[in-house]
Amino acid sequence: MQDFSQAMTLAISMITTLDEALLQIVGLSLRVSLTAVAAATLIGLPLGAAVAALKFPGRRAVAVVLNTMMGLPPVVVGLLVYLLLSRSGPFGVLGLLFTPTAMIVAQTVMIVPIIASLSRQTVEDLLFEYDDVLRVTGAGPFRRMATLLAEARWSLVTTVLAGFGRASAEVGAVMIVGGNIEHVTRVMTTAIALETSKGDLPMALALGLVLMTLSLAVNLTASMLKETGARV
Repeated sequence: MQDFSQAMTLAISMITTLDEALLQIVGLSLRVSLTAVAAATLIGLPLGAAVAALKFPGRRAVAVVLNTMMGLPPVVVGLLVYLLLSRSGPFGVLGLLFTPTAMIVAQTVMIVPIIASLSRQTVEDLLFEYDDVLRVTGAGPFRRMATLLAEARWSLVTTVLAGFGRASAEVGAVMIVGGNIEHVTRVMTTAIALETSKGDLPMALALGLVLMTLSLAVNLTASMLKETGARV
């Protein structure tokens, strides 16, 4: 118990004194996750809205695939991205394996189905309310999607935050494609696993506290946005 107390004290000290190694890991984690979320949002929101608002062959199949991909094991995503980016893979010539870019790709692949599926459900529910109005005004496919996405903006921000929460907590996929290289691809989750195995509890606890704080901030923000959307 005394060892834990000492480790926790050192962990808090590292956070309050802005330890350089800690800041570097946290900074890279945020850069990777935020970039992945931005890319996934640009893909997932229009995709989810299209599946919900447009009628086309295979629409139900696409919805089922998106829902299924929400539960993809991260290590499987990491393996697939690894095979694509490895030297023998189709994109091996780009030399992206074991770089932050590879980690961004892996996280994006994981987050797109989440954002697309949740936004599809949100837009689909909203469509029941706005379908008649959109028909009367003669709105085309793109205008329908844009209108529904605009009306559902508060719920969709919550969806994006859910994607960020999944990305920031990911370890398996980023470990496979990033390699957990110090000062290059070491993020909070992979560093926690490594430092715990090494017995460096202060660093592991410091990173864990930062990660939990981020998770709490995301959940609180999502809750506040839901309340704001309900009032608006």
